[in-house]
Amino acid sequence: MAEPDHLIVAGASAGGVEALRDFVAGLPEDLPAAVLVVLHMPAGAASALAAILRRSGALPALTAEDGTRLSAGVVYAAVPDHHLLVSNERILLSRGPTENGRRPGINQLFRSAAITWGARTIGVVLSGALDDGTAGLSLIKAQGGLTVVQDPEEAIYRSMPDSALAHVSVDFTLPARKIGTVLADSITTRGALPLPAPLSSLARLEAEIDAGEQKNSAEVTRAIDPVGFSCPDCGGPLYAVPDEARYRCRVGHGWTGEALLLEQSVQTEKALWTAVRVLEEKQQLVERMRSDALRRGQQRPADRFAEQSVEHGHAATVLRRLLTHRNDGPGSSQETEPESAPQFD
Repeated sequence: MAEPDHLIVAGASAGGVEALRDFVAGLPEDLPAAVLVVLHMPAGAASALAAILRRSGALPALTAEDGTRLSAGVVYAAVPDHHLLVSNERILLSRGPTENGRRPGINQLFRSAAITWGARTIGVVLSGALDDGTAGLSLIKAQGGLTVVQDPEEAIYRSMPDSALAHVSVDFTLPARKIGTVLADSITTRGALPLPAPLSSLARLEAEIDAGEQKNSAEVTRAIDPVGFSCPDCGGPLYAVPDEARYRCRVGHGWTGEALLLEQSVQTEKALWTAVRVLEEKQQLVERMRSDALRRGQQRPADRFAEQSVEHGHAATVLRRLLTHRNDGPGSSQETEPESAPQFD
């Protein structure tokens, strides 16, 4: 197979199976580029993405394997629990730290492509919740590559396309099925490629983190400033990436502001449910102690235990009502990524 002239990297999450099918269906047989695809998937999921994409278009679709040399006109699909990266002309599968709690992550693929392939990179953001892919697409743009976003009006989940459009001056906003044809034409008509911007030391550090090659935690602490937040993954301090609403902990876990806020909400809810359980168990305990006191004829301790039982029961009821009615107000329809995504069918 021929060596690729360009590298197309595409990322999707919620609603992404349909978007990727349409995207791959629009890729021509003579595409002079290799295509790497990331879809958010649970760590324990079976990898059926390549089989789905193989049935969707004219190009062969393969499950990515570490060390595979890239070929033009081939689609390579990410696998669960590994970041899909590129190192020069080859695929690199990494178990580097998660970003937004995800592995594989979209930003990781986009960053490695931008750093390795520069202006020959084409980044594509498709349907998905939250904002994965925005930071990576911004780096692709800075390195002179082409940037494409699925039309948010068409996307099943529009948060990822909306985020990319809000933060990156993209080259094309298109329905998923039209992206392939437009990109194939762009590759053949681009002419002289723009010079990439100088890579920052932070961009190189993040690429090392993605690849699992971070040497020590001090690299992060020296490069960026702490913000006083804790990493939901490991509990360590978070450091703010300059000029971006993104954060890294000292061991490399990454979070965007939106994903961090959502994860903090999840952890708050877990803590509140834990409080409900503890309060109900305390109520049961003091009721048992009250019964024991009454059996021994100790009325004063029994009355005290009865008061405590009422207090614990009331507190548990208030918290339970807060938890079960908290999504009834304004903003309760906030778009989040389903835990079951992706659904392979």
